[in-house]
Amino acid sequence: MAKTVCKLLGVIFVIVGIAGFVQPGLLGAHLNLAHNLVHIVSGAIALYFGFAGSAGAARGFCLLFGIVYLLLGIVGWFMGTGADHMFAVGNLLMLGKVDHIIHVLLGVIFLAGGALGGKD
Repeated sequence: MAKTVCKLLGVIFVIVGIAGFVQPGLLGAHLNLAHNLVHIVSGAIALYFGFAGSAGAARGFCLLFGIVYLLLGIVGWFMGTGADHMFAVGNLLMLGKVDHIIHVLLGVIFLAGGALGGKD
């Protein structure tokens, strides 16, 4: 299951990273150069674990990224300000309500993939 999650989310991350250069407001998210590059790099790493990594490595990646994305979404939501819960990560990323919701969902999916692990 973890390798499948890595493959699917890896493809989605790369597509969203590339699409963010063309449509910075894609799905209401706040995509900029740094955010797009994070998506592309995350997607490339996920694809590596999905296609070339062992099932155990893919599981570890899913658990680690699941925790990171879940925490990013939760922290962003509660520490964000205004109606859109705007939250800055350094001077590079500006995240809003839609970003936080997407990050929580991604965190849950990654964690589920890592928890179900298995041999795939």
